[in-house]
Amino acid sequence: MGFVSPWFLGGLLAVGIPLWVHLLRKHKSEPLKFSSLMFFEPRTQSSIKHRRLRYLLLMAARISLFVLLALAFANPFVMEKVTPGAGEKRLIAIVLDQSFSMRAGGRMEQAKREATALTANWNPAVQGVVMTIDSQLRQVNQATQSKDELRAAIQTVQAGDAKSSFGELARALRSQAETLKMPLEVHLFSDMQKSSMPASFADLRLAAGTSLVLHPVGTAAKNWVVESVTAPHHISDPKKMRVQATIAGYGTPMATPKVSIAVNGKVLQTKQATLAPNGRATVEFVALDAVYGVNHGEVTVEAGDGLPQDDRFYFGFERSDPQRVLFVHEARQARGELYYRTALQSAADSPFVLEPVTVEQSAALAPEKFAFTILSDVATLPANFEQSLRRYVRAGGSVLIAVGPAAAARATIPLIGAKVVQSKYAAASGERFHFVSAGDATHPALLNTNRWENVRFYQSFQIEAPEARVLARLADQTPVLMEQRVGEGRVLVFASTFDNLSNDFPLHPAFVPFVEQTARYLGGMEDTQSAFVVDSFLELRKSGSQGEALEVLGPDGKRALSVKDAASAKTLQLTQPGFFELRRANGRFDLVAVNVDRRESDLEVIPKESLDLWQGSPVGQTNDLQTVETTEQRKTFWWYLLLVLLAAAVFESLLAGRYLAVEKETA
Repeated sequence: MGFVSPWFLGGLLAVGIPLWVHLLRKHKSEPLKFSSLMFFEPRTQSSIKHRRLRYLLLMAARISLFVLLALAFANPFVMEKVTPGAGEKRLIAIVLDQSFSMRAGGRMEQAKREATALTANWNPAVQGVVMTIDSQLRQVNQATQSKDELRAAIQTVQAGDAKSSFGELARALRSQAETLKMPLEVHLFSDMQKSSMPASFADLRLAAGTSLVLHPVGTAAKNWVVESVTAPHHISDPKKMRVQATIAGYGTPMATPKVSIAVNGKVLQTKQATLAPNGRATVEFVALDAVYGVNHGEVTVEAGDGLPQDDRFYFGFERSDPQRVLFVHEARQARGELYYRTALQSAADSPFVLEPVTVEQSAALAPEKFAFTILSDVATLPANFEQSLRRYVRAGGSVLIAVGPAAAARATIPLIGAKVVQSKYAAASGERFHFVSAGDATHPALLNTNRWENVRFYQSFQIEAPEARVLARLADQTPVLMEQRVGEGRVLVFASTFDNLSNDFPLHPAFVPFVEQTARYLGGMEDTQSAFVVDSFLELRKSGSQGEALEVLGPDGKRALSVKDAASAKTLQLTQPGFFELRRANGRFDLVAVNVDRRESDLEVIPKESLDLWQGSPVGQTNDLQTVETTEQRKTFWWYLLLVLLAAAVFESLLAGRYLAVEKETA
């Protein structure tokens, strides 16, 4: 008990006012006329009778008014113990990490045991929910007050194959707090993997009213992993095939593990790698036996660590005879075919064979029998061949068009309908040639080409194609290389020729990689199989393309898409490691290898200082749900005194009015 303003207690002296009114006030009596006082004995009149207290209840009411008024201004208070969050509505979220690294050393089982133990003394008045986190936050059950329902939800959680992201966890919790509009208490059960941290620590911020309690499970452990595999996607001669595998160790000592490569389930070669502590080593396999068609490859390291699921790496490749490429040109223009064929044959282990034909000879050909088609400065095309070519492209085929003087005379580019605006010549009095000033170095057609440095263009053609993507421009901003999607297929347009008359491109070292890369790109042989990790998206159809029949089989051999989605889905999320098989309506068969994100293989934990900073708690804070610090809080009740004072004032007024009325009647 205490007083905020104790000096107001001096007002208690005012209680003497009612006493004076009732006891010490001067007595007055009415004088009476009498004939003679000579027979009365003189004496002093006593005043004790007049000092007797009258109207005791009224006096008590008046005294209480002054006492209550003085106490109210003194602002009395008492100290009481308060538990933070007690008495207010809140939600407790039990979040379990289900990323790939939780498979190591029984970490998921430990997390589930500790999460279940957390609910032992669950308060039935508090709502709880079970969530999981990997690349995104998911809710397992609806909010409930039953600990049995919470325990059942905890037992359903299993470790997956995706990568964990604490940045995504913090973002999702901020969104949850904004939606719930109530305090959120989060208990995270995780191995606290360092690779799960975002690039910026600010991305871990939590909303006001959100408290975080961390429950680390497991410890840092040694782990060997097949980090990456480099292999060709298409081969024609298995004797020339070369596969390189990188083996890495995290928290590991010096070791010499065995590394094996298997194709279609058969182990072909086994080698020994020498790894320094926490080091890396590269193992190379050559001359592998493979069957015609698609082949399932797998590199495995015999590590014997606590996370065997990352000891293998999947890759796929296709063996086929060299594919034919149709090269259509004018009968009088064979120079472009000579340069292109020479460059194509110069590529190492080229899977293509060029078949040149004149415009007249193309009338009886079927484009779908070729890997892709090249139109080299063609003025006109036979009507039936052009229609077949259009159907071929819409079904997923590819065409490379070189625009020269003959093609420019037609004024429009076949298949895409783009207009040839003008032909640009380098003037003898001005700039005699142009260089490429800008290019998309990430596009397969420009990979390893040094952006066509020092390539001179003497003549180019300005093409108006609003829907095309510009891949390279000349110094005067004329697009020289463009790409446009047509249905499921693609069309590359080169605004010059393949001879050495309009440019000197065939005389530069960049021409051979350009021909090789564009051939693989247009023929569907670009090496992209190693880029897919769990939870990434595979593009099934291009934006704006027509719906074609498509069948996707997952690693378990089951359909990954429903019948409806197979006809309209643009992308597919790759949710598990293994091989996905894509079968298209045009007969094309694709094999996609999916692996776990190798960042999950590094089991190093986040430093304790960073964890303490994230949850905003001092070192050594308990993680028990029931152990919560209590604080003392001052609670004042002056306004209660004002209410009592008001009631006393009303009572005093009624009582005084009653007594005054009695005195008037007596008088």
